[in-house]
Order: sequence, then C-alpha cells, then structure tokens
Amino acid sequence: MVSRGRESKPHIGIYGRRNNGKSSLINSLAGQDIAIVSDHAGTTTDPVKKSFEITGFGPVILVDTAGIDDSGELGQKRVERTVRTLDLIDLALLVVTENTWGEYEDDLVERFRNHDIPFIIIHNKSDLKEPAESFRKKIKSLTGSDLFEFSVVDRRNYEDLINLIGKTIPEHSYRTPTLLGDLISYGDIVILITPIDVEAPAGRLILPQVQAIRDILDNDAVAIVLKEREVDEFLKRTGIKPALAITDSQVFKKADASIPPEIPLTSFSILLARFKGDFENYLKGTPRISGLRDGDRVLLLESCTHHVACDDIGRTKIPRWISNFTGKKIDYDVVAGLDLLPRPVTDYSLVIQCGGCMITGKQLLNRLRAAIKAGVPVTNYGMAIAYVQGIYDRAIAPFTSAGKASWL
Repeated sequence: MVSRGRESKPHIGIYGRRNNGKSSLINSLAGQDIAIVSDHAGTTTDPVKKSFEITGFGPVILVDTAGIDDSGELGQKRVERTVRTLDLIDLALLVVTENTWGEYEDDLVERFRNHDIPFIIIHNKSDLKEPAESFRKKIKSLTGSDLFEFSVVDRRNYEDLINLIGKTIPEHSYRTPTLLGDLISYGDIVILITPIDVEAPAGRLILPQVQAIRDILDNDAVAIVLKEREVDEFLKRTGIKPALAITDSQVFKKADASIPPEIPLTSFSILLARFKGDFENYLKGTPRISGLRDGDRVLLLESCTHHVACDDIGRTKIPRWISNFTGKKIDYDVVAGLDLLPRPVTDYSLVIQCGGCMITGKQLLNRLRAAIKAGVPVTNYGMAIAYVQGIYDRAIAPFTSAGKASWL
C-alpha cells in the first residue's frame, strides 16, 4: 500500500483499465521516463508513487496504479490495492481510450464521489482514435464532466491539461495552513512542555513539537521549550506570563498544576486534532468515554509505525487510563499505519485517533469516515487523555468560542 506519510504535496492518482496508457501519461506529465511503459497489459502491478514537478504547476506526487480491470486471484489483490489509494488522493485522472466506457469506469466514478475526490476524465491515445461526439455526450450525461482529449504521442492539449489540473485540484491540497496562527500574535511567548522519555527519538524532538516551534516562528512569536520538571522554576525565576502553553499529553496533569489557570493550556495532540482531524466530531465523541460499559471494545488508530516501548502511549497508557477512569472491563484493539481494521468498525463503542502527524488531513479524515458514518463516536489521543485526567475543559478552551473569549 502506498502511504502518503510525510509528503504534503498534492497527490494525483492515475486510474483506468490496463493498457490505457496510464504510465505513459505519467511520463508525459513528468517530462521524463519515471514509469515503466509496455505494450503488454498489466505492466504496473502495484501502486507506485512518483515525486516530481509539473512544469507550469508545481511539485506533486503522482500515483500510478494497476489496471482496474485486472483479473485472476492476484489481479484482484492488485485491484484492491488500487482502490485503497483513494484514501490519499487529492485529484483523480481517469484514463479511457477508444471511446470505451463501462462498469469499471462507472465504479471508479462512484468511488471518487464517495471519497469526495474531484476527477478529470482523459481520453488518451487520441492520435490513434479520437473521441466521438456521441462518446463525449455520453460521458457528460453519465458523470456531469467534460471529456478531455489527450495523446502522449503528440502531446495535444498538454498545456490545457496542466491548467485543468491546477483548476480542479482542491486548494487545501497545496495550501499550508497554520497550527497556531489564530491563537497567537506578534511577540507572544509560547511555552512548549516536552518530556524526554523512552518514546522520544534519540537526539531529536517528535514531529508535532518541531511543527509547533516552526509555526510559532512563522507567526513572529517566541517559543520557549522546557522539560516538565523545569516549568515551575522557570516561571518563578523569570516572571514570564506566556500567551499559551502547549504540553505533551502524557504530562497533562503536571502541566495543569504548573501553568497558572489564567494561561491557556492545551497539548500538541489536540493542536493536531484541530489542524487536520475532525475536531467537531472529536468534541462530540470524547465525553462518550464516560458511557463505556463492561465488554465494550475500543479501537485506537495509530497512524504511523514505530518501535513499541514497554509503556507505549497507544497500546498501554491510554487503555490503562481509560480502564481506571471508567472502572469497566474494556477490550482494546490497536491498528498501526493504514492497515485494515481487524473487525467491522460497528463492533467498536469508541474510536481514538492519534494526532496524525505522519499522515495528511485527508488520510486521517478518510480513516475516520466509516466510524462517523456508522455513528461510532470518535476522539483523539490528547482529548481522551485530557478527559480521563479531569482537565478536558481547560485543554479545549483555546479552540472554543467561550474559552477564547475569556483570554483573548
């Protein structure tokens, strides 16, 4: 499975039947041979991610997929992998040839719409057979989209295709939002409480901490980074009144005790929850922790893979804190990366998503889509931790209208 991981560039997926020229289209857009091309149908067997810059548009990730019409047991597995790429795609290019449209294309268009993915239908190999007017009308009637004529041989309409990609791809796919821009002002001091424990990478800060520091600097504010045991002495010695304090969720209680109540306090995980999660549904779902009963099953979604420590936050600490808070016997499943769930999402009474620092907002929202659609409550690591530790209202106050009004 292709994982978008740290890539923040727009992802464009190329879909269609075998031998429709999908790989040739990628090479044409890239202006170089980065995908294997063959007259033999089915050359592309697994989704392949290619990073490059489209002249006249900018840097993108193109995802070359196996033919949607692949056959046999192995072919069906390739098709499944192709379909799974829809969780990370910002724009889909559906490639057709020879005025051919059928159930494969109907199915893809339906999947694009279910995933809220904008799409462009490209009639490739038009140097061999141009699209008929009746075919254009058929496509317009079936999909509501115009058919775009193209050929990788003579590159007809190439510039128009680049312009169409630029107009069709969602703005949020390449726009860089801000973590803290609406919370801090020029010259504000922000304290970052960052414990150095067994889960911290040797010699480095974890990604959400680095992102927060960069965002603070981008907003012309001041970042002060402290370990949790240094906060009290620092505030006492300096007399500094920070505009905001952000803590690692694992030391929420210590941070709550150290940071004066008039100073807004939240966590890195909750920042990410608002930045790229479904924050409104998290707000609705978090209090449902109190309603968990004996025998309920909770799903923890850890959207990256890492070395598992003996006191891992997702596998050990959160389950322990929730069980202690509720006093109930609860079963827990943990799924790392973008792996398939071990059971139907409706088997769960609650889904807890990590901050998602290693995946995109689209991937994260797609990860939660099935649970939300099924009415299963969802929350976030940091929000769940704050809730069971009794500081939930304070932790979310910087992002709610009532909370912001009290300190802005």
